[in-house]
Amino acid sequence: MKISNAGSVVTIEGNIKNISDFQKIKTCLDNIAQNSASIKIKIVDSISIISSVIGYLTKLIHKDKINISIDIGDLKLYELLDELGLILLFDVKRSWL
Repeated sequence: MKISNAGSVVTIEGNIKNISDFQKIKTCLDNIAQNSASIKIKIVDSISIISSVIGYLTKLIHKDKINISIDIGDLKLYELLDELGLILLFDVKRSWL
């Protein structure tokens, strides 16, 4: 997995699959959340997301009051988030349309 950011926009390429990926995402988002009330995440091609990332994003929204929006580039990941009832919470958009 590769992660980069430009301001409050974070781009994630590759599958989000292990705790090391979670740590990279958490570190990046923590740094942004110190100076921004909103974060846009672009998940380019991951087909999955680990529960640690879901829990952390939920914490940012509910506890830290950070507005999160996610652009998803893979139908399978979009369907997974839909099945989990997270489309509205994470303000998920489909970027392949």
